[in-house]
Amino acid sequence: MFTGIIEEVGKIVQINKQGEFAVVTIQASKVLEDVHLGDSIAVNGVCLTVTSFTENQFSADVMSETLKRTSLGELKPSSPVNLERAMAANGRFGGHIVSGHIDGTGEVVEIKPAHNSTWYRIKAAPKLMRYIIEKGSITIDGISLTVVDTDEASFRVSIIPHTIKETNLGSKKIGSLVNLENDIVGKYIEQFLLKKGSENPTSQLTVDFLKNAGF
Repeated sequence: MFTGIIEEVGKIVQINKQGEFAVVTIQASKVLEDVHLGDSIAVNGVCLTVTSFTENQFSADVMSETLKRTSLGELKPSSPVNLERAMAANGRFGGHIVSGHIDGTGEVVEIKPAHNSTWYRIKAAPKLMRYIIEKGSITIDGISLTVVDTDEASFRVSIIPHTIKETNLGSKKIGSLVNLENDIVGKYIEQFLLKKGSENPTSQLTVDFLKNAGF
């Protein structure tokens, strides 16, 4: 599990595509301080497993499904990537629950400076937008962010200078693809409500129940 608080921005060293999968090598420093084979590191929000490492870089396998569903397949050598190690049991929970399993990609359609922050508008498919709500949580390239507002086809987030400096968002341009992970809580609630043939057909978990409980 991750929190969406980026630890450092690494750099793609090499992407070796082998048929339907690839091996990606990434230059890093902080996330390698206590690394072990088999550790999980989120790369632009994608949970990858460390298969080898040196003092200043690590490698991971990227399966075909990941290449299709995320923007990792478009990365090139020297591309900046957001990195976060899996959350330690005694760590602070600074963001929100992030699984590292990407739901799909979005497209940056607007970047607008505003006072001490920058507004980013992200266009996303309807299957992703259904889980994105005003003031809710969204993960963009592994970054835990709060949704400012939405319309039928897009949503906006406000990025403070610190986040621009500490992540790869400053390198994004109009048309850039970003990895999106919806808030996992909303997805689970939907499944509980829509699941048919439940072992407990008299369950009290209904839309009205959730509304009355403050959801």
